[in-house]
Amino acid sequence: MPDLINEKANDYAAHFSEPTDKLLQEIEEFTLNHHAHSNMLSGPLQGKLLEMLSKIIKPKLILEIGTFTGYSALCLAKGLQHDGFLHTIELREEDASISENYFAKSSQSEQIILHRGNALDIIPRLNEEWDLVFIDADKTNYINYYELTLPRLKKSGVILADNVLFHGDVLKENISGKNAVAINSFNEHVANDDRVQQVILTVRDGLMMILKK
Repeated sequence: MPDLINEKANDYAAHFSEPTDKLLQEIEEFTLNHHAHSNMLSGPLQGKLLEMLSKIIKPKLILEIGTFTGYSALCLAKGLQHDGFLHTIELREEDASISENYFAKSSQSEQIILHRGNALDIIPRLNEEWDLVFIDADKTNYINYYELTLPRLKKSGVILADNVLFHGDVLKENISGKNAVAINSFNEHVANDDRVQQVILTVRDGLMMILKK
């Protein structure tokens, strides 16, 4: 991923972007210092983008697939309507517990519902119509997550899919590795889907914004 990011441009963007709040800074510091997969953290710039997109959409119901340490969920929750809810799903028990701890510290703790387990099993049980979906879990199931959520997405609802450049591996002439192949297949799948409009933002590791027609 470092090859995709101009560090000077990234630092410049961070300098002129609104800083994150203290709780997000706490999560970032903990994750960077104590988590073996800290590179999975959304980080301040992408987090602020998620927050602002959510505030523009003003969702009543958000679904997040892949909680990690709770950073992105708290960013997305900032745009919820006062009576809205964010459902977030985490497979790893340790990460779910970390997230739960940080959610409890948030002023929006009552609006965040954490589900532990396999998203492929949990999503069909959630009888909701989503305004906003954020996909940031195992890459080999991106198409499955997309197909599970799109029918339950409201018209003009938005799906955000993270890591769609996958460390630059999808840019190679011969794409290899199961995750890069899966992400490239997902990108092609969405691009060929006439139910939606989509655009890839070249922020961090690539963020696809998908609008249901």
